[in-house]
Amino acid sequence: MRYRAGGIKATSPDRDDQNQNRVNKGSAGGPPTGFCPETSKGRNVVERSFNRLKNWRGIATRAVKTARNYQAGITVAVALIGINTDLLNAA
Repeated sequence: MRYRAGGIKATSPDRDDQNQNRVNKGSAGGPPTGFCPETSKGRNVVERSFNRLKNWRGIATRAVKTARNYQAGITVAVALIGINTDLLNAA
């Protein structure tokens, strides 16, 4: 599925050569992606948060078997990460 067809907005900028190719093709090149820097900042915070969660071996490998214990582990990890870093004000 193409992202534009599903109504998903772009959160990363196009490369310069892609923009030039779109201009060269004219109306056949399609509309610009509508990159929004504010959305990109939010996505960056979310990606960094997931990467910090992956540092917790039990969460990354899904070591616990029950969903309840896994969710509890994620909750504790997020709380400790939030205490140790200031991810909410990073954007």
